[in-house]
Amino acid sequence: MQGKGFEHLDVREDVSLYLRVYKGLVDFMTTVIMIKTISFDLDDTLIKRTFADSVWLEGLPKIYAEEKNIDFEEAKQHLLKEYDEITDKRIEWYDISYWFTRFNLKHSWKKLLKNYKHVIEPYPETEDVLKRLHEKYDLIIISNAKKEFIDIELEESGLKKYFTHVFSSTSDFHKVKKIAEFYLMICDKLKIKPNEMIHIGDHEEFDYNTPKKIGITSFYLNRNKTNKGKFTVSNLKEFEERISKLSV
Repeated sequence: MQGKGFEHLDVREDVSLYLRVYKGLVDFMTTVIMIKTISFDLDDTLIKRTFADSVWLEGLPKIYAEEKNIDFEEAKQHLLKEYDEITDKRIEWYDISYWFTRFNLKHSWKKLLKNYKHVIEPYPETEDVLKRLHEKYDLIIISNAKKEFIDIELEESGLKKYFTHVFSSTSDFHKVKKIAEFYLMICDKLKIKPNEMIHIGDHEEFDYNTPKKIGITSFYLNRNKTNKGKFTVSNLKEFEERISKLSV
């Protein structure tokens, strides 16, 4: 009986099972316990984009209309045409000082930004979520907005104190989009691996698909609730709940 039992013992199967369990534990440890940093997009993620829209679609056209002595709507349509001509594929598109120089405007772009700081408004759940996550992780900002916009938004909203680092693709790395190289450069600067970071933002391609491809756990923030999925959320509170389940 003993010999027969020994003959039917499949050691390879036991080893295979052990390896699968071990790999599962390693994957669990890697994706859950090793998360050190949470990265946030800014506009339309933490803060409503009323500030940026007001500057580009109201403030700058008003200044142009006044200095060129034309109607506001005419000025606005002209600027929209100019914005489209440059396109968001060029770094100048994001640079407020560039447009003042291009249009030969005498007003101060810094004063323009300050004049609209009163419209800066975080989403209702933003600060409470940041307060809690700040106690567990290093929080950073990753945005393609210029630092001139980011700085005033974080300062005026009172959110600056929650972040250890703020990165602008256009100001810091001269990249117009949050491409894979941009995320890798940030990980290198922070001395962390991609799988030690979680990122969330409202752009499906650049905030979700791109970082996901290089191993960053990514969430797509879709406040309109037009998309659903394991890594799609409709607000930051839901995001907080999802990442808490990663550590169960």
